[in-house]
Amino acid sequence: MRPAEPVRSEPLPDTSHPLDVRVLCLGNDLLADDALGFRVARALRRELGDRGRSSVDIVETPESGFALLDHLQGVRRLVVVDTVVTGRAAPGTIYIIEENEDWKAGPGTSAHYVGLFEALQAGRAMGLPVAEEVVIVAVEAADVVSVGGSMTEAVEAVLPVVVSEVQALLGE
Repeated sequence: MRPAEPVRSEPLPDTSHPLDVRVLCLGNDLLADDALGFRVARALRRELGDRGRSSVDIVETPESGFALLDHLQGVRRLVVVDTVVTGRAAPGTIYIIEENEDWKAGPGTSAHYVGLFEALQAGRAMGLPVAEEVVIVAVEAADVVSVGGSMTEAVEAVLPVVVSEVQALLGE
């Protein structure tokens, strides 16, 4: 019996010719507010169109863990768009998080859970060509569990602001 091939939302990025920047939009468009990343990716593609931005790669994926390594390589700068649930701010709050020493994994990390930060650390530890600069644009979500649900009003309302923030980070 052969193991099943992993299902990918998009082809793997070409890491042979490093790009300047990749916008990595994470989430799941079936789960209410978690669809934000996918909606941002689609809006950015509409906004940027064919303006000669061949040095910008826009990727949307539901992948997580070590599968993210494929998307972290072959690019100098990485802008990540995702939702978070911290419970520390109102839904729709936008966070801009730049990589720094505060990203070090805390005690109790496990090989059974690998997120973005751990994937970046693992890639660097293995000497992979992962992004040198990482910025995260995260939005506090209210509902990331309702299957087939619409995004909440608070998160829907900040969608254009998130798109503008990402464009600013791209220098658009």
